[in-house]
Parts: sequence; structure tokens; C-alpha cells
Amino acid sequence: MIKKILVIHGPNLNLLGEREPGIYGDSSIEVLNSNIIDRAEEQGMSCDVFQSNHEGAIIDKLHAARTEFDGVILNAGAYTHYSYAIRDAIAAIKIPVIEVHISNVFARDGFRSNSVIAPVCKGSISGFGFGSYYLAVQALSEL
Repeated sequence: MIKKILVIHGPNLNLLGEREPGIYGDSSIEVLNSNIIDRAEEQGMSCDVFQSNHEGAIIDKLHAARTEFDGVILNAGAYTHYSYAIRDAIAAIKIPVIEVHISNVFARDGFRSNSVIAPVCKGSISGFGFGSYYLAVQALSEL
């Protein structure tokens, strides 16, 4: 049973509420994090959150997660499309990772529909705004 989850926000997500609000909404990362933590607690899970604009920091956090958490929700941002290093880190940790995106990546620029991390994730959720994260919390609670 999943009891402790980690949410990792990748590059530029620290600018939620300011960055392209027509795509990403006008709420801040602090609001999102608070809502995610509340949803996790409602499902009987604890939740930590982490944000970094640096690929290596995300990889280090994934590596550490393998012994500290039961599952991960990851929005790798643009790293989704080309970071084989993050893909390999996900494959190595052997705990479920759910890929999330706020926007519908398939309805945007062509390069955004390619995810190199999806094949090693438990699943992918995109296009539901902050709800993508909440659906991922629900999915982890049911594993």
C-alpha cells in the first residue's frame, strides 16, 4: 500500500501563476502544493513536494525517493521530451512514478507530444490543469 508520496515539479513550474496563465492557470505553485498535500492526506497518505529547474537535482531526488517514498508524481516539464538521464533514474528506482502535465501536451507544439519518460512510468496524466496532479494522487492511493 502506498503511504508516502513525493511530488517533483520540474523546470519553470516555480513560476506557476505568472508563466503563461492561459495555459498553466493563474494559481501559484504554493496553492498547487497545498492542494496536493490535502488530497494525499484525504487518501491516508503523507506527501512531500520538491521543485527544481536542474536536471541533476531531479535525478538526485528520484534516487533518494527509492528508499524514502512509496511512489512519485513527476512533472518533468521540458525534460519530459529529451532527458534520457531522468528516464534512466525512473527505471532504476523501482517504485511507481506517474508522469503529469498541467496542459494537454498532445494539443500543443509537436515536440511536446513525445515523452521519453512515459515508457518507464506507471502511467501518464495530462490536460486537466492542476487536476492532473489530483488524479495522480488518486491513482497512487489505489495501487
